[in-house]
Amino acid sequence: MKHFFLSASVLFLSITLLTSCDQSNGTSKPDSKQSAKADSAKGETEDSLSEVKSSYPPLDKKLYDSLLVFNAHGDTTGRWPVKNTPYPLNGAILPFKRVVAFYGNLYSKKMGILGELPPKEMLAKLKGEVKHWEKADPKTPVQPALHYIAVVAQGDGGKDGKYRYRMPFKQIDSVLVLAKKAHAIVFLDVQVALSNIQAELPLFEKYLAMPQVHFGMDPEFSMKDGSKPGKKIGTYDAADINYVSGYLASMVKKYNLPPKILVVHRFTKKMVTNYKNIKLRKEVQVVMDMDGWGEPDLKTGTYRYFINQEPVQFTGFKLFYKNDIKKKPFHMLTPEEVLSRYKPYPIYIQYQ
Repeated sequence: MKHFFLSASVLFLSITLLTSCDQSNGTSKPDSKQSAKADSAKGETEDSLSEVKSSYPPLDKKLYDSLLVFNAHGDTTGRWPVKNTPYPLNGAILPFKRVVAFYGNLYSKKMGILGELPPKEMLAKLKGEVKHWEKADPKTPVQPALHYIAVVAQGDGGKDGKYRYRMPFKQIDSVLVLAKKAHAIVFLDVQVALSNIQAELPLFEKYLAMPQVHFGMDPEFSMKDGSKPGKKIGTYDAADINYVSGYLASMVKKYNLPPKILVVHRFTKKMVTNYKNIKLRKEVQVVMDMDGWGEPDLKTGTYRYFINQEPVQFTGFKLFYKNDIKKKPFHMLTPEEVLSRYKPYPIYIQYQ
């Protein structure tokens, strides 16, 4: 696992580039199934992602159940599909579409592809990845996404000693503009460092009130023991995840929204404790995202032990354009390889 532990150091080094950021927001199968699946995906037109509606496309429970079985990818352990999960509210994205996201921060070229390339080039590359996934799995439409790090763990304690910087709202606004050009949804990702999720999440209510904005939480940089971020791997408990899903559920109810997607990053066992106590809600769709980098076999082992064997609801998989090719066989997995290797199929894909 040492390759994965190094990811903290890599991101930690890149974070130091951000110390001049503005913190102004601190206070504020059969053909018939394929056809039915495509019809369901048309419920929300691409250009209306940001519009709050009086009603959303009704949930087809039969189709929903069949897609859960399809995405289990022949799993014989009995873990997948996850049993006794609630049906989502109308307008749910998962499992009707696979989300393919670009991750990063506009202030840094080292934190992910989202900030590494000029906007037009970045969006064109995202479009190419979307087409590749659509070709690899024609049965599953793809929803593009921008996954933006809105609170960044960093090496300077700052005025309050919390070792995190809150990005200015104007940068989030820029990401929303870029997302609209790509007909993409947006994830706001939080690295709390020595702060906590209860203090950081409510700052983004005005964005979470938007139907196209979703949320990500990163245990790697949740330093509950007071360690500086980047020195060791952090952790979240089921109670923290339940707080976030409960908050997101309240946003859905308050603003009449379709279900939110909550992405929880993970690549070690201790990053998420008491997973069996994670509460599932009809207003929130939980994705456990395999966040580690390394050679294909190492990533496969991590997915098996920490994602497949500790089922929550949906699964995700992260691909690193640079870190995944550092060691032999110097190869980043293709969509076809991801789909052939993993049970269940990851329904959320993130590129860094």
